[in-house]
Amino acid sequence: MWTSMIDGRFNHKGELIFEIGLIAADEALISVPALLDTGFTDWLLLNNEMALDLGWVQTQSQKRMQTAGGIINFSIYQGIILFDTEELIIRALGGDEILDILLGVKWLQIKRLVADYSHNILTLG
Repeated sequence: MWTSMIDGRFNHKGELIFEIGLIAADEALISVPALLDTGFTDWLLLNNEMALDLGWVQTQSQKRMQTAGGIINFSIYQGIILFDTEELIIRALGGDEILDILLGVKWLQIKRLVADYSHNILTLG
């Protein structure tokens, strides 16, 4: 069981935003905001160009998934993220039209989400 925790923030729309680190193949660390999307059922979603810039390895050709915008083919990558102080190897989906980096509900299988709008407390850990 992973024990690290990250603090998040609520954006102007009330969405849940967490800063995560993406680790490139050359070990460079890129800090990015990621939106927790309970409608996304995997670990991480990002733009294909970003995944390729990071040097992440494409593990399969594609995965066909139903989205709010219709059925889309996503590339599948293996990547490393920094979650608090812990490096985790995860599966990431990539798409050409992806604008935001999304964290999916798979995180809620291993992390506890605390979202308290009234006290402005948001943690995932």
